[in-house]
Amino acid sequence: MSVTSSLDQITATAMAEGRIVGGAVMVSRGGEPLYHKSFGLADREAGKATSFDTIYRLASVTKPMVSLTALALCDAGKLSVEDAVADHLPYFTPRYKGTTPTIRIRHLLTHTAGLGYGYAGTGVAAGLRDETIDFETNFTRLAAQELHFEPGTAWEYSVAIDVLGAVIAKVTGGTLEDAVHRYITGPLGMTDTAFHVTDAARLASNYGNTAAGAERMGDSYVQRDDQGNELIYSPSRAFNMQAFQSGGAGMVGTPTDLFAFFEHVRLGAPNILKPDTFRMASSAQTGAVDRVPGCKFSFFSDYIVDPAVAATPESAGTLGWGGVYGHSWFIDPAKELTVLMMSNTAPAGVNGAYVEAVRDAVYAGL
Repeated sequence: MSVTSSLDQITATAMAEGRIVGGAVMVSRGGEPLYHKSFGLADREAGKATSFDTIYRLASVTKPMVSLTALALCDAGKLSVEDAVADHLPYFTPRYKGTTPTIRIRHLLTHTAGLGYGYAGTGVAAGLRDETIDFETNFTRLAAQELHFEPGTAWEYSVAIDVLGAVIAKVTGGTLEDAVHRYITGPLGMTDTAFHVTDAARLASNYGNTAAGAERMGDSYVQRDDQGNELIYSPSRAFNMQAFQSGGAGMVGTPTDLFAFFEHVRLGAPNILKPDTFRMASSAQTGAVDRVPGCKFSFFSDYIVDPAVAATPESAGTLGWGGVYGHSWFIDPAKELTVLMMSNTAPAGVNGAYVEAVRDAVYAGL
């Protein structure tokens, strides 16, 4: 079966079974499109179809853009991956077992800072809920929490890129959005990707998977992930200009914009980073620390070290991640592949059977 037939069948089945309400799948090899289709409904209740210029809430698809912005600032001589975070944010000095360890920019980029998610009851905002709070207030609260481990000694997915966003804003003297626009979205012509909604009429509604099918998310919509962690989504946050600009979860964007970004990254991000910086950024940066067996972490994504151990058809050196509103992406440099899956349905659009079926169909069709 061809890639086109396989992916058509996978998306049709996911919609028919109520796992995905709407989305887009975009696949290119060596810059040549293998599959670019938008499908389903951006707003089920209104009967509005998706398109490539539908605007989606990005959640953690925000992270690679913010991370590459920080690295572009390193190239500009305004930041270094070895800088101590406290040199830029003096209020950010969390403790660990009675000490105040040095958290460096590289620890934020690689999620090895000793931070996490799930600071329930502490007042720490993590970029999904609709909370009006500024960087300093938020991360002063975060700094009052005990680190989970000595920086650099373990890996834990975390609010680190939110903290990195505050560093970027401090270093540039403007907003995080200004910096991302200067170094990423502006040069790449990503006109609808920002920390604000450029056209509310094109913004997708969001849905959560339940045993009875996908249900429309209201504000403070609660899900639990595979580890039992509680996720609280507030779709209205996209319109709150007083909410802090979350470097880990706060942007919106279109499939067209995001695919242009990831394809540019596949090519080495030449309009964003110096070649040596990109080579460093897109390599394993966690030393002896694994993210999971077979995988480490680069400066902006997962990094597959051993495909057999990781149980994936992707090549060694593949980069990838996702976003909890329903997105997944990967770049396989060895196969010259760029693959983007966007949807308005979570968690089916970010991990699990649908995402794995799309991935496997792409490789089966090569």
